[in-house]
Amino acid sequence: MLHSPLSTFEAKTSYGNETDRLALLAIKAQIIGDPFGVMKKWNNSFHFCNWEGITCGRRHRRVTGLNLSSYDLVGSLSPHIGNLTFLSRLVLNFNHFHYQIPQEVGRLFRLKYLELSNNSFSGEIPANLSGCSRLVWLRLGFNKLNGKIPSQLGSLQMLERVQLHYNNLSGPMPASLGNLSSARSLSLAVNSLEGHIPESFGRLKNLEFLGLGVNRMSGMIPPSVYNLSSITRFSVPFNQLEGSLPSDLAFTLPNLLVLNVGHNQFTGTMPNSLSNASNLIELDTSGTKFSGKLTIDFGGSPNLWWLVLASNSLGTREVDDLNFFDSLTKCRNLQVVDPSDNQFGGVLPNSISNLSSTLATLRLGSNQLSGSIPEGNGNLVNLTELEVEKNDLSGRIPVGICNLKMLRRLDMSENSFSGHIISSLANITQLYLLHLQKNHFTGPIPSSIGSLSNLQDLDLSQNYLVGTIPKEVVSLSSLTISLNLAQNQFTGSLPSEVGLLKNLGYLDVSENKLSGQIPKELGAIPQSFSSLRELEDLDLSHNNLSGQIPEYFQHISFMSLNLSFNNFEGQIPTGGVFKNATAISLAGNERLCGGISVLHFPACTKPKKEKISKGLKLMIPLLSGILGLVLLVSILIVVRLKKLKRDPPSSAVSSNENFLLNVSYGTLVKATGGFSSANLIGSGSSGSVYKGILDPNEKVVAVKVLYTQERGALRSFLTECEALRNIRHRNLVKVLTACSSVDFQGNDFKALVYEFMPNGSLESWLHPRPREYDVDGELRMLSLLQRLNIAIDVASALEYLHHECQKPIVHCDLKPSNILLDNDLTARVGDFGLATFIPEPVSRSEVQQSSSVGLKVTVGYAAPEYGMGSKVSTYGDVYSYGVLLLEMFTGRRPTDEKFKDGLDLHDHVKSALSRKISEVLDPMLVLGGEGEEEEANSKEIIYEGQTKKDTTQECLAAILENEWTLVKLSRN
Repeated sequence: MLHSPLSTFEAKTSYGNETDRLALLAIKAQIIGDPFGVMKKWNNSFHFCNWEGITCGRRHRRVTGLNLSSYDLVGSLSPHIGNLTFLSRLVLNFNHFHYQIPQEVGRLFRLKYLELSNNSFSGEIPANLSGCSRLVWLRLGFNKLNGKIPSQLGSLQMLERVQLHYNNLSGPMPASLGNLSSARSLSLAVNSLEGHIPESFGRLKNLEFLGLGVNRMSGMIPPSVYNLSSITRFSVPFNQLEGSLPSDLAFTLPNLLVLNVGHNQFTGTMPNSLSNASNLIELDTSGTKFSGKLTIDFGGSPNLWWLVLASNSLGTREVDDLNFFDSLTKCRNLQVVDPSDNQFGGVLPNSISNLSSTLATLRLGSNQLSGSIPEGNGNLVNLTELEVEKNDLSGRIPVGICNLKMLRRLDMSENSFSGHIISSLANITQLYLLHLQKNHFTGPIPSSIGSLSNLQDLDLSQNYLVGTIPKEVVSLSSLTISLNLAQNQFTGSLPSEVGLLKNLGYLDVSENKLSGQIPKELGAIPQSFSSLRELEDLDLSHNNLSGQIPEYFQHISFMSLNLSFNNFEGQIPTGGVFKNATAISLAGNERLCGGISVLHFPACTKPKKEKISKGLKLMIPLLSGILGLVLLVSILIVVRLKKLKRDPPSSAVSSNENFLLNVSYGTLVKATGGFSSANLIGSGSSGSVYKGILDPNEKVVAVKVLYTQERGALRSFLTECEALRNIRHRNLVKVLTACSSVDFQGNDFKALVYEFMPNGSLESWLHPRPREYDVDGELRMLSLLQRLNIAIDVASALEYLHHECQKPIVHCDLKPSNILLDNDLTARVGDFGLATFIPEPVSRSEVQQSSSVGLKVTVGYAAPEYGMGSKVSTYGDVYSYGVLLLEMFTGRRPTDEKFKDGLDLHDHVKSALSRKISEVLDPMLVLGGEGEEEEANSKEIIYEGQTKKDTTQECLAAILENEWTLVKLSRN
């Protein structure tokens, strides 16, 4: 039978359509995580051209575009992608695809845009991508790709954008990349590339952006590269490049917007031709070896906003070294000026007062500057950082500084300033850090300093300050980082209000003339473990303190304790920090005795027993009984009062914008090895977390890099900053600092730096994949008792967030992956990206009457009322906590495949309580925890004054009964 041409075309089209449909279903089959339910819409109810993320051609109805960006999909990319032969755009960025990029992508000869960035693809870049001859964009950044860059990519003559940054690529840059005649952007930063920059790069006549930072490149930059007049952004920091910059640089690169050559081995003087760089907005030469007088006229760059010249050898120590500041007054967009750590001499020019009102950061520390600070600096109304430390500046603190209402950091340390510390410093209400140490200040500490409610780090040490220490200062509860008053001439006793500094990390009042005993309030530990001290370093040495060493010092987690050269007497404790001879210093206290043997103090003599009369012996039990009755009544009263609604504190939480941002992007790049995949701890929907080491103390930290292109990323960053700057608790992950900047490609960069938790997340212990073993080769698992203790830790954190903060905080995303474990398996709740500040509700019905805004919560852990429009509340966290408890003891996620057809984790446990609890217990508990239950029975769960003995079955039963509006747990 003959077929018409039309019927033949239809047959071919139908066959092609079926090929595309099957290919899409094969792609769907390899996606194992789909939090937004995108793949559920890929079904036969609609033609595949109407599926989410699919674009088809109008005439032939074949798939031309596949865009699944930012859906948090988890899985691998199916090789069947190669069957979508009409595909011209493949966009999968901001997901969690892993394993290798399929070789079959190289068969897509119509492909123009390949965007796979911000995933977890590994392995090598397929060399046969050269088969995609029409490729215009190749974006593979922020993955885990390794191996060499395929030289075959140099054959893609239509390629305009090449972005391979933030991977683990190695080897030399292939010279064939110089054949990419259409290339406008070449970004290879943050890899492990080595060798020289190829001479062939000088042929890239259309190149606008060259990003090679954070690699291992060496040698000199080829002169031909400096002649690429189309370049606007030239970024090569953190390499081992050498040589000098051409004197005519601004003439050969007339369109230059960004020049970043920091942290290399460049030498010579800064090119004076930069005076003609009329488009320049960013200049960064930090950490190189430039020297000599700086003669650039920055007035020729009116749009300049970032000028960082730190850590060079610029300047000649002459009086006119800072004359270039006169030209900076013409840069009306200026925000950052940092010529610190150089050899600039002379005095601070008066032109500083005329810098742009947009200036936020001015760093002049570690130079050879003298004279005083100009009074007119009060015009810099948006200044947040002023640092002039380690110079030879003198005079008094300018009154004009007190007009800088936005100032967050003021560092005038290690100079020759004198006079009194002016009380009007209290007008700088946003001040976070105040360092005035190592100067010649005299007089008392103004009590007004105690009104700086945002102050977290205060250092007045090594001056000539006198008088008593104001109670207003030592009761400043915002002090969480450090209070250092050492090496002054303070007299009197340490105020008892020092006990209010329950979140302070470092306290040093050594080498003064203090007398009296240590205030008992310094270490009074409440019954709830939620109020454990955060004090790590305490130095009280070289004073006249007396009395016994407080027993409660054993229960504070000191890293170091110095009580030397005082008048302490009596028994040295043997617990806590006193077990570590290297962490304590007790010399110069002649009347101390006992302690651990390595301290070599004499043994304590037992006091002689006094005879007790028969009448007194009869009175003791009676008095004890009366005291016990009074104590019991007091406890009942306290419990009753806790139930009453408490008024929120009068002091308001500061705005998000005021959170301190004081770590540079370059510092974090160095700390994490260029965000190396070897240091990647994990990744989620909002960002990736890397292990890093921060200089100069080589502190191990965790760096959370946010996906700034992700929807809601900025809100998440600000929310987490706001939450973490206002809280401090033993069971919360401690934030050390934050970074809000731009990367070496000019993109927004935001990161948070936390304490590093060596035992990872609770998720990795409950659901190890693959099985993890400890250093002894034993299977890594949590015992029943350990799980109970973790549950107590999390409950303590919730109690603090809900009832002990200035404003109640709802975490909104409590789940195992957001609970981290330290060395001792103490739990720390983290990830406050969804946290919400709320007024404390009167009742649950009040919460349910208010509608909520959209909340991106985790399926399975979110309270059902959130899905019905209820307002965010503490009750939502309590629901998540109940799910978490069930998961901890059963080992099953609430989203387990077993739970379908109406069955959920709650019902799964409830049905087993009447039969045999071992049926729902985590198998690892049944196999490895037979001896734990008896020990666990000694733990008590306390709620509203009632005590329940905890067996596993009773614990699970209590969870199911939903008895607790908020669980309060404590260890005996």
